[in-house]
Amino acid sequence: MLVIGIAGGTSCGKTTVVNQIMNELKGEDVGLLSQDSYYNDLSHLTLEKRKKTNFDHPKSIDFDLFNKHLAILKTGQSIDQPVYSFLECNRTGETIKTKATKVMIVEGILILTNPQIREKLDIKIFVHADSDERLIRRLKRDVTERGWSLEETLDNYLSILKPMHDQFIEPSKEYADIIIPNNKYNTVAVDIVKTIINDRLK
Repeated sequence: MLVIGIAGGTSCGKTTVVNQIMNELKGEDVGLLSQDSYYNDLSHLTLEKRKKTNFDHPKSIDFDLFNKHLAILKTGQSIDQPVYSFLECNRTGETIKTKATKVMIVEGILILTNPQIREKLDIKIFVHADSDERLIRRLKRDVTERGWSLEETLDNYLSILKPMHDQFIEPSKEYADIIIPNNKYNTVAVDIVKTIINDRLK
């Protein structure tokens, strides 16, 4: 199994890059493991308190389960990947059967902050985007898709997202093998990734 890690700040365009790489790997056996599926279970908290949780701190992630599941996949076995609801700010209790594939993409803002995850990644990619652009995209997403108010989103960005990005996410860029600038289609960067992937798959 070839494991590709894709990290970067909130709303940096990771999903776009994931889709670009998956499109380039058409015909290959590709799977996806998302950090978002492994937020800690917060069923013991009310929705109001869950919304105030710092989801951008490494401690918000159940890295023990995340690492365990990635290790199982690397042995060729399937896992039951948790399902997370951004509206409820919690796991749903449901799971998705995720099988071991020839190529596994692991994505999330904090994946490069964890040593155990990093050592399981064959290729580490960091997507970099301008902070203003990330804020605008985050505002649009939280307000239109997740039911947050503009005030809630701005307060969350200033009190949690930006400080956590500066403290944990941005510094993790040093572990990346490839840094893809901005969130636009970067032909050269994607071609380099494609070449590396094809070379590793031979």
